[in-house]
Amino acid sequence: MTQPDALCYEIRAFWPLLEGNVAPDRNRIEVILQSRMDSVHLAEEISGCVAASLGFDEDERHRISLAIREGVANAIFYGNLQCPDKLVRLIFEVDGSRFIVRIRDEGCGFNLEDVPDPLAQENLMKTSGRGIFLMRAFMDELKVLRSSGGGSELVMAKRLPPPPSDSPAQ
Repeated sequence: MTQPDALCYEIRAFWPLLEGNVAPDRNRIEVILQSRMDSVHLAEEISGCVAASLGFDEDERHRISLAIREGVANAIFYGNLQCPDKLVRLIFEVDGSRFIVRIRDEGCGFNLEDVPDPLAQENLMKTSGRGIFLMRAFMDELKVLRSSGGGSELVMAKRLPPPPSDSPAQ
């Protein structure tokens, strides 16, 4: 397996860092994952590297990675039902001042409003059901769309951090 530092280097090599005139199609990375448990860990590592390349600090990278980990886990376990023939597409995009993450499964889809509130009294002791809650807490936007080919498309967005200032601290 690729070491995290090497993985980060590879991602940085393919992801232009929004410098000047970047072609719109170059602001996108798509990763196709198998419906396996190790794909969840891989998605989390890739997410941290992409977030780092966009200038997010360590705390924000951790939050973003955890939100994506939860989204990919849901796509594999609930969307694709761990079916080895079904894939998960993890798409990273930059659109203006936002970092957008799309997670597409090939399952039967779901409605975000149907997900039980994990903070409701009857759900407090349940061992599952907190993924959507965490995604909402850690990202600025969250919505679920029906994928054109079936399944669900989870769309999360986070405002990009301001660029570092070139002036030395006073």
